[in-house]
Amino acid sequence: MSRSLLLTPGDPAGVGPEIACRLASVRPELLLVADPGLLERNLERLGLDCKVLECDPEDDSVHEPGSIRCWPVELARIETPGRVDPANAGYVLDCLGRAADACLDGRAAGLVTGPLHKGVINQAGIPFSGHTEFLAERAGVERVVMMLVAGRFRVALATTHLPLREVPDAIQADSLRRTLRILDHDLRFRFAIERPRIAVLGLNPHAGEGGYLGREEIEVIEPVLEAERQAGLDLIGPLPADTAMVPERVREFDAVLAMYHDQGLPVLKYAGFGQAVNVTLGLPFLRTSVDHGTALDIAGKNRADAGSLLAAVDLAMQLQSNAP
Repeated sequence: MSRSLLLTPGDPAGVGPEIACRLASVRPELLLVADPGLLERNLERLGLDCKVLECDPEDDSVHEPGSIRCWPVELARIETPGRVDPANAGYVLDCLGRAADACLDGRAAGLVTGPLHKGVINQAGIPFSGHTEFLAERAGVERVVMMLVAGRFRVALATTHLPLREVPDAIQADSLRRTLRILDHDLRFRFAIERPRIAVLGLNPHAGEGGYLGREEIEVIEPVLEAERQAGLDLIGPLPADTAMVPERVREFDAVLAMYHDQGLPVLKYAGFGQAVNVTLGLPFLRTSVDHGTALDIAGKNRADAGSLLAAVDLAMQLQSNAP
């Protein structure tokens, strides 16, 4: 049985379903986990002459030209492009959970995810902070690492979706140590980098300026880095964030570990927006995602760029081939 690469289009009101349809019409290895009617409506809006074939990950039938394969999950309510609906929050998470379970039990080769609207899921009364945290809980994994990739530029995060005032307290020795080990392991295992060279940013401006601008570097970050160097990791830092990612410097590293979301990701997205890919490290299965949100303002208008989703699919295929 050949295992499919699963794709969850994300929020039905956003651009995810239309870019998923556009890509799946030319990439037969994809199996969309979605409502068939949602896909048919998007195909009609896009003017694509494709039919939707319902199947599941264990269906090894030959892909029919001019078709999109769909593992059906029923919407609670028909979508209105550009207008999120809390009634469909359960549907979105059902698609994601079903896809994750298929990856966990070996029925699927990996998972590519489209953009979600976190706010509407929480409006529905379902606590939700993001794909990354949801998948970690589903897999029973205590810690995962978010990393964005744009070509050879890779930025991982020590913390993810936290209010800025909570970040310093979240930079703890044990969590930082585990993050570094996951990052080093998956750069070796998934990206086939024999000895990853990892730059670690400081939390404070100028990496604390010797303690004058904060002591997290002295009390937490530096001791962890020194201990992990002794364990064999190739770590540089803590480095000032404002100079570590200039082009001539960042080429020296296989990855950069930023301390918080908006310290590292604006730089990477500026360098590769629309072509960047979100990769979740530390999961027992492969997962990539787009680097953008639901783009509700252009949903249903056939204006969305599928470039990031194509990059996410291509990277997933590459990483799958790298794995021993």
